[in-house]
Amino acid sequence: MNWIPDSFRRRKLFDELSEEMRLHLEERVEHLIGQGLSPIEAQRQARIAFGSLAMLEQRSREIWLWPTLESMWADIRLAARQLRKSPWFAVTAVLTLAMAIGANAVVFGAMNGLILRPLNVPQSQNLYSIERAGDSDTSESYPNYLDMRERNRSLVDLAAYAISQVGLDAGHGPVTTWGLEATGNYFDSLRIHPYLGRFFHASDEHGPNSAPFMVLSYAYWHSQFQDDRDVIGRIVMVNKHPFTIIGVAPPTFRGTLVFYSPNFFVPEVNKEQVEGVNDLSDRGSRGLLQVLGHLKPGVTRAQAVADLNSIGTWLVRAYPRSERPVSFYLGRPSLLGKEVSRPVTAFVAGLMLLATLILLAACANLGGLFAARVADRSRELALRLALGSKRTRILRSLFTEALLISLLGGAAGAAGSVALLRWLSDWQPFGNFPMHTPVTPDASVYSAALLVTLLSGCLFGAVPIAQVLRTSPYEVVKAGLAARTLKRFSTRDVLLVVQISLCAVLVTASLVAVRGLIRSLHGPFGFDLNHSMLVDLRMVGLSGNLEGPTQRRMLDAVEAIPGVDSAALTDALLLSDTIATNVFTDTTTDLSASHVAAAPFTFRVSPAYLRSEGTVLVAGRSFTKNDDKNSPRVAIVNREFARKLFGSEIAAIGRYFKMPDGTRLVVVGIAEDGKYGSLTEDPHPAMFLTLTQWSAGPQWMVIRSGRDPQQLGEEIRRVLHQVDAGIPVEVEKRSDELVTVLFGPEMATIALGVLGGIGVILSITGIFGMAAYSVSKRLKELGIRVALGAQRKEVLRAAFGRAVKLLVIGSAAGLGLGILATRVLAFIVYQATPRDPLVLAGVVAAMAVLGLVATWIPARRALSVDPVILLREE
Repeated sequence: MNWIPDSFRRRKLFDELSEEMRLHLEERVEHLIGQGLSPIEAQRQARIAFGSLAMLEQRSREIWLWPTLESMWADIRLAARQLRKSPWFAVTAVLTLAMAIGANAVVFGAMNGLILRPLNVPQSQNLYSIERAGDSDTSESYPNYLDMRERNRSLVDLAAYAISQVGLDAGHGPVTTWGLEATGNYFDSLRIHPYLGRFFHASDEHGPNSAPFMVLSYAYWHSQFQDDRDVIGRIVMVNKHPFTIIGVAPPTFRGTLVFYSPNFFVPEVNKEQVEGVNDLSDRGSRGLLQVLGHLKPGVTRAQAVADLNSIGTWLVRAYPRSERPVSFYLGRPSLLGKEVSRPVTAFVAGLMLLATLILLAACANLGGLFAARVADRSRELALRLALGSKRTRILRSLFTEALLISLLGGAAGAAGSVALLRWLSDWQPFGNFPMHTPVTPDASVYSAALLVTLLSGCLFGAVPIAQVLRTSPYEVVKAGLAARTLKRFSTRDVLLVVQISLCAVLVTASLVAVRGLIRSLHGPFGFDLNHSMLVDLRMVGLSGNLEGPTQRRMLDAVEAIPGVDSAALTDALLLSDTIATNVFTDTTTDLSASHVAAAPFTFRVSPAYLRSEGTVLVAGRSFTKNDDKNSPRVAIVNREFARKLFGSEIAAIGRYFKMPDGTRLVVVGIAEDGKYGSLTEDPHPAMFLTLTQWSAGPQWMVIRSGRDPQQLGEEIRRVLHQVDAGIPVEVEKRSDELVTVLFGPEMATIALGVLGGIGVILSITGIFGMAAYSVSKRLKELGIRVALGAQRKEVLRAAFGRAVKLLVIGSAAGLGLGILATRVLAFIVYQATPRDPLVLAGVVAAMAVLGLVATWIPARRALSVDPVILLREE
């Protein structure tokens, strides 16, 4: 190939070619002069015969060029020059695409990490969690787990685990930390190997509290033990019980739950030492124990579900008092069951759809601006065609310009999204709770961003194709820049209406989410957040005897603090760790699960609990110190419980009901309804029992006081350390405990707000582009109207009548769709309702302001039209 060596002396060859063509043209001129023509006529005739000198010279030079590469490089340089000539267009286009592509990359990264990406363990493709279909409580009791492990014929290596919080003392005083209680075969079931030391195994378990071993996560070993390899064999205190560190998990293993990265792993059989309670033999206690296992080779999910359902039928026959008919479901071991997975999956999928629509709106927006830009360059393109340029070459240069814009926008968007995803991966919003959001960008995220970038450039770059193919050089040069008659209804109008509708949907959803979140913070919880403090006792390991020395002294010490109105103990916290219990009517004799009258959330509390929580007692009395083990069993129930079991609140006082073991309880009080499991739940039965009568271990202390929370917290820590210096005291405001409950609504509100803001910007850009293009094309018409005496409002109506119509149509359609779409938010954001007058008024006002902002500059240009100057230019 001669053009390869010739490329290194290209400038000399170009100069020689130009000189040869010049000599050839001069020779032809001299020949014509010799035939009797004048020099001017000879020059003209020679040029006609020779053709376009520039075009011939360009085509002749191509034999020394690298055919494709250099042609593409020339197109890129031309596109860069064009963008430098229009910096505002370039900046607007790049930022528009950066926002759209960045939003898609972030949402795809979240979907990839939370939904698509499997657990980072071997053979994760056939690893499933066992859940109860149609049951919000996806956990199992330890005896049920043992039965499923022994009786099933479809899954192998069934393991179980549960989240736990402990007070860990590694020699520097007790600190609270989070981990997992796991069955002995947990690590063997996952097929992973330790980074250091060894894991615990099923062979280490020999009954309750028989395996005081601990495995550290790699991150916790790195941060708290400074990568000390001598940590193996060290004894640490877990809630004052000695545990031996035997291993460190591999760096890539972060447990089997999304959003949670445990700091340590301990055997489930040591639950009594870790949590202070031993329910390993209690079949009715489903203490958040999650079960997972691998499908056997050749077994389908349907066959495994049928096998598990047969075990469920056997459990109902064998244990009718604690079990009721159930069907099982196999899910992916990621989120806490399908009741959490489905809303999260649906919401992320909805965000992905909205982000895709935003990308399409951005492409439509840029397509309109690109078409207007090509229209403004119609004379240039016509001259290029007249000089012999091919239409395909012009289209290729336009596509190059579009791809250059998309690559710049994609690079900016991808860089921002990668930074945001990495920040989200390390984000710790809940203090020492080891939250882990597995959204670190990987190759799939980068590939998706690149694909979206190239696709975007092709989409909006293809818009002016028909415009270029229809261009007639003769007509354009002859007509100049005369305005064409605007179509009554064009494809660009449809795209703009869709874009405005999408913006209205996002604005509606954002306002609904904001209003719902505000209501959540000021809604009826069934307890009073103000002037309430919490002391976390879960790491203390208190026994169930309220009269025991430690808890009695703790309660008395806190109650003696000046300014403390009341203090109480409870084994569970509202909106945090609620557990349901089956109850029966007093006349029921068959206490099997099929005859359950209700499954109320159950709280075992000390006498002053309702007052400390700020829960209103609407009838009857509160608990007293006389409600002890020697007195009749009593209960305080909420209104929903009273209505469900006794028909009315008034009829409930003094009535009896039964527990699964046949114990009769008498209702002594009626409390107001509240929120127990989640903010979005329907009214649910609840009952409060006494700690002394049920020997429950208190987990929290609730304190009501009007003092400054910071000062009171320091005073509480001081007096509790006087009771027992080894107690890891965690004091917080009652409202701080709602952070986890409100996390989902807050994230939904922020995500919708960001997407809504992007939609607003795109709509402003789209309306502005259409309005500016319309005014520029109709300046002559507007000038004539002004010359004929048209009023300012008539000029504005003529210039922006179409834009206003499209804004009204798109806003109305978007508001209607938004009202329908925001019903989904009711499952995530408490009290989110689109039928709020403030929301409707806010959407109308927002869209009106959007229209004013978008048309402000074109309106000023239309009103400043000077007909004298326009007509003089013609």
